[in-house]
Amino acid sequence: MSVRVLLPNAFQRHTANVRELDSNAANLPELITEIEARFPALRQHLRDENGQVRRFINFYVNEEDIRFLGNDTYAFQDGDEILVVPSIAGG
Repeated sequence: MSVRVLLPNAFQRHTANVRELDSNAANLPELITEIEARFPALRQHLRDENGQVRRFINFYVNEEDIRFLGNDTYAFQDGDEILVVPSIAGG
């Protein structure tokens, strides 16, 4: 099983300009762990000091917010496309 992960432009300075990767992760926790292993500099951008995924990091599976699919319990399917989106706020 393989899923495609698309990383945002904002992360590319920490990934040596890697924009996408293939993963065999079964779910979101495994995927985050894999991303952090491949790109250690991203850990501080993905997780807070308690090890929880930062509130402003959103994950979409096939253009649907993973929170509506079961979040950590959603089992990725072969061919899923996961988009990592950091929220942007402004005033």
